Amino acid sequence: MLKEAIQFFQDEIRPNAYAIDHDPKAMTTAFHGLKERGLLALKRPDAFGGPALNESEFRRFQEEIARYSGALAFLQTQHQSAVSLLNKQAGDKIKAEYLPKMHGEKTVGLGFSQLRRAGNPICRATVVDGGFQIDGFVPWITGKGYFDEYIIGATMPNGQALFGLIPFKNVKGQTLSKPMKLAAMEAANTVTGQLESYFLPNRKVAFIKDKDWMRANDAFNITLQGHFAIGCALAGIDVVRDNGDKRGLAFLTKAAKDLEQELHDCRQALIDSQKDFGEDTASDRLKKRAWAIDLMMRCAQAAVTSSSGAANTADHPANRVLREAIVFSVSAQTSAIMEATMDRLVGR
Repeated sequence: MLKEAIQFFQDEIRPNAYAIDHDPKAMTTAFHGLKERGLLALKRPDAFGGPALNESEFRRFQEEIARYSGALAFLQTQHQSAVSLLNKQAGDKIKAEYLPKMHGEKTVGLGFSQLRRAGNPICRATVVDGGFQIDGFVPWITGKGYFDEYIIGATMPNGQALFGLIPFKNVKGQTLSKPMKLAAMEAANTVTGQLESYFLPNRKVAFIKDKDWMRANDAFNITLQGHFAIGCALAGIDVVRDNGDKRGLAFLTKAAKDLEQELHDCRQALIDSQKDFGEDTASDRLKKRAWAIDLMMRCAQAAVTSSSGAANTADHPANRVLREAIVFSVSAQTSAIMEATMDRLVGR
């Protein structure tokens, strides 16, 4: 399955990467290509239809899709994450209703980044008869027009976090914005949501977690999210290598080889960090995440430099890779990741 996925990326996604980044029609075609190949629920257990890819295979998939289209990688990971989240955290009824259909028949996005914000909650949930009332603002929901529902995160009066499933459209109590104008990945249709007295019935409550759950979940994902940076870095190296071949410049070929060796070392460091997971290893994992971000940005800059003035054209691969690197450098960012990244950049 992984080999077939990579072949699909090389044959059909890479030639259309610029269109996929900008045009929702091209993105829709690419997204349906993932559906048709059964690539949208890769970590789903066999009990619900599989294919239950192991961790190393899944991270390789995420690297390769980010290598050929950051926009498609960003869109599909919302759904892949929803699959994993529901499988690990949801009750049996929600699992039975959703997981068997999440190969593409039922698609779900995410809308709970606001739970990371300090201060007063901007999205709140209060108990009412038969469920919960949701009020507030959701600043980042990717996938309008692609996903049927999204998992919202709202803070309860006792500090716990409520996670529920909401239709990804304008309904009573919810208003979604038009897709944001973004530097990259605009075709993924990221919107904001405003909720006023939205009623979430108990049957749509996925799970409730203690107030510290989001922090613990982010800590677990510190280095896992770094594999998107690895994929984007690979895209930059591809551009450098292609330019070296076209121009016959040995120093570009050497630069690509040297960057690829560092990438190999960085990837292995990310993999090793998950084998030694714990609070006492967070500092080391943050440094490795910062390394992946730094390496990605250098590979993107190398792609631009090796392309000369052509990199200024909007549809040039180097231009796209640089813009995608912006997104992957701040995806699922916490203040700890921001600090680690700044320490590495300033320390250089």
